[in-house]
Amino acid sequence: QVQLVESGGGLVQPGGSLRLSCAASGSIFSINVMGWYRQAPGKQRELVATITSGGSTNYADSVKGRFTISRDSAKYTVYLQMNSLKPEDTAVYYCNMRTYSRIYDYWGQGTQVTVSS
Repeated sequence: QVQLVESGGGLVQPGGSLRLSCAASGSIFSINVMGWYRQAPGKQRELVATITSGGSTNYADSVKGRFTISRDSAKYTVYLQMNSLKPEDTAVYYCNMRTYSRIYDYWGQGTQVTVSS
């Protein structure tokens, strides 16, 4: 069984920074894509950023230039560096690791990020 464990969430003031981490354990098959999604209260879950095994990245327009996704494939760990945080970044952030075909599609339990003064 695969488990994704996120860490690094918390409360931060506007303009501040946080770094999220997500580590996978268990029977990991070939993971092609690692990513972060978020869900704010009353809203649908949305893509924040993804990174492929080849290193290609994709970001939501709302976080471009502020967030950076990176990975350590050997450790099945993905990171999200979040800078210049805004109140609208407040959400539960979920880690995702999957194959391109989504035959294997794993999710973390979520970590709360709150941006408030």
